[in-house]
Amino acid sequence: MDGTRFTRNLLDWYDANRRDLPWRDDPGPYPVWISEIMAQQTQMDRVVEYHRRWMRHYPDPEALAKAPEEAVLKSWEGLGYYNRARNIRKAAARIVDEFGGEFPSDPAVIRSLPGIGEYTAGAIASIAFGQPVPAIDANVLRVFARVLDIDTPIREKAGRGQVEACVRELLPEDRPGDFNQALMELGALVCSRLPDCPVCPVKEHCLAHARGTIGARPVLPPGKDIIRINMATGVLVHEGQALIQKRRPDDVWPGLWEFPGGCLEQGETPEEALVREYREEVELDVVPEEKITVVAYSYTRYRVTMHCYLCRPANGDVPAPVFNAAVEGGFVQPASLADYAFPSGHRRLIDFMRNDLRFAELFRLS
Repeated sequence: MDGTRFTRNLLDWYDANRRDLPWRDDPGPYPVWISEIMAQQTQMDRVVEYHRRWMRHYPDPEALAKAPEEAVLKSWEGLGYYNRARNIRKAAARIVDEFGGEFPSDPAVIRSLPGIGEYTAGAIASIAFGQPVPAIDANVLRVFARVLDIDTPIREKAGRGQVEACVRELLPEDRPGDFNQALMELGALVCSRLPDCPVCPVKEHCLAHARGTIGARPVLPPGKDIIRINMATGVLVHEGQALIQKRRPDDVWPGLWEFPGGCLEQGETPEEALVREYREEVELDVVPEEKITVVAYSYTRYRVTMHCYLCRPANGDVPAPVFNAAVEGGFVQPASLADYAFPSGHRRLIDFMRNDLRFAELFRLS
């Protein structure tokens, strides 16, 4: 491979085709860091929307470190994988406490911050500080699996090591951040899962293209089995208010709010599971009165089907709930549900109800 020509072709293409992203206008370490964390498992158009809103609320590490965790989780709502938001807040506190609010420039120190891995540290160090260090994400691995025609699993040590060695050799000292971004952009826009080889600026350097093995690259490890979960959840309404509870710190989605409910046991109907879960979680007897909708969502390798019901108290009156599976909870006005951070499935349920005429009066929309 002619490394000089490869780099020149790639950077010329990037200069002409790069997307207009807000953190590229101000490539400081803080906005770059937030963009990189948000972009994990999230489409870029959504990242742009969230990033702009985030920077208005938390313009610097100090503002973020001072913000209550619940407010940060609410700002993150819809992006999923909420530990990312918790780690951002923890890292911001360290930046303020240990570095006086100034983002550290040493890649090893950046790597030591909560929630920052090797790739993110490399992206921040190269883009924001101009340091010639690689930033290898899934896009870059896919590009070089094809450029080098790597016939072993690209995410394993040997394949990844080949990619890292090649990137280090190609990195230009004068534009390392642009080079890393160009590789990521190439993987996202051209050398994607279904590559557009005719427009690729580096196809002359691509061994897989020359050998006709594009369709077989990258080699991936066997996929993990999908786990399917059936759940039931219920919106208990009493005197115009809905019951919600906050998940425990050691639970799935810690610190987020939800409507009580849980997984169906063997042989249970969704309605039976909901009645049982309400008794176990909050010690209340409820009647599933009306099916609201079915929400399907995914996280990691789980595929969840959530049956959602409007509930009423079984005996007319409602004693004080006992929150056996949560740290706190209570009845709130449905209109105020927007102020709480919910997991994506429950947020989709709330949004569905807001737009369903059956619940217009409940949400004070009539």
